[in-house]
Amino acid sequence: MRLKVGHTTRYTFSRPVSHGLQRLRLTPKSTHGQKVIDWSMQLTGAKVEVEYEDHNYNMITLISVNPGISEVVVHCSGTVVTADNHGVIGPHSGHMPLWSFLQQSPLTRPGPRIRAIAAQLDVPKGEVLAMLHRLSSLILEQVRYEPGETQAHTSGEEAAMLGVGVCQDHAHIFIGAARALGVPARYVSGYLMMNDRVEQEAGHAWAEAYVEHLGWVGFDVSNGMSPDERYVRVATGRDYREAAPVTGISWGEGESVLEVRLAVEQQAQEQ
Repeated sequence: MRLKVGHTTRYTFSRPVSHGLQRLRLTPKSTHGQKVIDWSMQLTGAKVEVEYEDHNYNMITLISVNPGISEVVVHCSGTVVTADNHGVIGPHSGHMPLWSFLQQSPLTRPGPRIRAIAAQLDVPKGEVLAMLHRLSSLILEQVRYEPGETQAHTSGEEAAMLGVGVCQDHAHIFIGAARALGVPARYVSGYLMMNDRVEQEAGHAWAEAYVEHLGWVGFDVSNGMSPDERYVRVATGRDYREAAPVTGISWGEGESVLEVRLAVEQQAQEQ
């Protein structure tokens, strides 16, 4: 599938900014199941300082804010050709060893509620793939998708206790439970083409777990499926903080308002 993506992030500040740095994970890479045909980034009110690959093999763009501005706009657009590999990404690559994805973080660390969900697994532990699919189903059954009830800093355990959350929360719960079961797992941020609309309010997130003989396999708990050709992977990490599209190091004084506009649509295949 040929997907066209347009993603605009706008920060408006209550007073002119004296200094600021932003770390952007907004550039997808060609990998198993997707090929980036073209991708561009335009900045207003900021400039690129350096581009590099981080420890998770993500493409990072570090930008600095122009002193005295009151608005920063980051607009990304491009075309990605995807394939349906039933969520299978394949062998591990990157700078981080596989065992590092067994280590819990504050956002994934399971407490009584996540452990209770995992305890309901009725699949033999040796059947890892089937166990992970069942885990995904249990999470969706017991943690309802409900926007507006959690925040970016909400942990998986907190969302599980609330019984509601969004894709970020579902991913953290899955990752925490999978790691507790001895399965390496990681967080993925990216885009999903919706069947009922082009315009969206935010990007998407899901989880990947490492299964012997298959490699990394994706699990979109919120949609109850493994990623298919409608998905574009952009960044991965041990949790949201390592794969977030935009993170700020310092904005200086004043408050900021964030506005995100996103469009993902299918294009006709070129002949």
